[in-house]
Amino acid sequence: MKVLFVHQNFPGQFLHLAPELRRRGHQVLVLTDVGNTQDTDLPLVRYRHDAPAVDPAQTRLGRKYTTMSDRGVTVARAAQKLRQRDGYVPDVIIGHSGWGETLFLKEVWPEARLVVYAEFYYRGTGADVGFDPEFGAAGFDQVMIAQGRAAHLAHAIVHADLAVSPTEWQADTHPGLLRTRVQVIHDGVDTDAVTPDAAAFVDLPGGRRITAGDEVLTFVNRNLEPYRGYHIFMRALPGVLGARPDAQVVIVGGEGVSYGAAPKDRTGWKDVFLDEVRDRLDMSRVHFIGKVPYQTFRALMQVTRVHAYLTYPFVLSWSMLEAMSAGAVVVGSRTAPVSEVITDGVNGRLVDFFDVAGWAATLSDCLARPKAFAHLGAAARDTVVGRYDLRKVCLPRMVALIESLD
Repeated sequence: MKVLFVHQNFPGQFLHLAPELRRRGHQVLVLTDVGNTQDTDLPLVRYRHDAPAVDPAQTRLGRKYTTMSDRGVTVARAAQKLRQRDGYVPDVIIGHSGWGETLFLKEVWPEARLVVYAEFYYRGTGADVGFDPEFGAAGFDQVMIAQGRAAHLAHAIVHADLAVSPTEWQADTHPGLLRTRVQVIHDGVDTDAVTPDAAAFVDLPGGRRITAGDEVLTFVNRNLEPYRGYHIFMRALPGVLGARPDAQVVIVGGEGVSYGAAPKDRTGWKDVFLDEVRDRLDMSRVHFIGKVPYQTFRALMQVTRVHAYLTYPFVLSWSMLEAMSAGAVVVGSRTAPVSEVITDGVNGRLVDFFDVAGWAATLSDCLARPKAFAHLGAAARDTVVGRYDLRKVCLPRMVALIESLD
């Protein structure tokens, strides 16, 4: 088959699927933004999207749809050029619904089968909006704004042949009529690459080396922000460091904002919450190492004694599943995306998201008694191997789905 991938920052969620389809003999082509700097050896066609300015006063609740549909128009014109100039007609199109790129592709290629990656559907209630009262209650206006943000996501699924979501909870954020069109297949974790390794080590800035067996607590975000519980984790740290005088804490993440709003008069949340507790922390044992190469992240998950993962009811991070694959003891927030994977006391620990004292106590206990909790790390890996393994579970299911569209 001719398979076209559409993703403004390819490969994204298609890191393994696209090359696997090519390996199986399909003709794979990628349509991506000209500004995409990700490496790939797959053939690329690039589009240039010069986003028009959006006037909030004119577009009001439709501004998200306006922004995303403008990109959709750009992508559709690039697709039309491919058809008219090169005679290119894909059998299957696979794209992410989040940026509007797939909205009008059926107008160019009505004969193609369109599969969209449906990562999350914005909701006024029952998900991230209003979850954390520290940053504002979900008033009626916020509920309407959230629903307005979902218009392009609904459009994308309605005009697709089917949609795929990585977890049951993320699929269930879609309203009933759309949910029937969404299948659940996770992107997959390479459990052969992310394994326990007793010989692992990480050299921290400043010269300290941490190794498997050391008393290490890790926390990883793309950016350090409330959506991923950075504020709760930092507030729990004084209690953890007070109880565990030999513990080393390694915090991975940038200082920007991936989700939600930035703090007033600052570009990120890192120092906002660090400053709140700094005078109660032994900063010689707290290591902020920024964004790191994947190999460093993987080694950290192999070294860590306890890994803390918190999230609003939102998209589940790959990092949590990779930590589990490495055999780490994960202490996660008792929020729906996490509890879909972790059962408290079976393959990890769960703590209420806002329970700062509970976080301090649970993290300290797991650090103090590694032998008592070692079975959780082993069970965590078993969970990922059984349900989320890239090559044995997820990739075969996704390939079979795509090939069934022939």
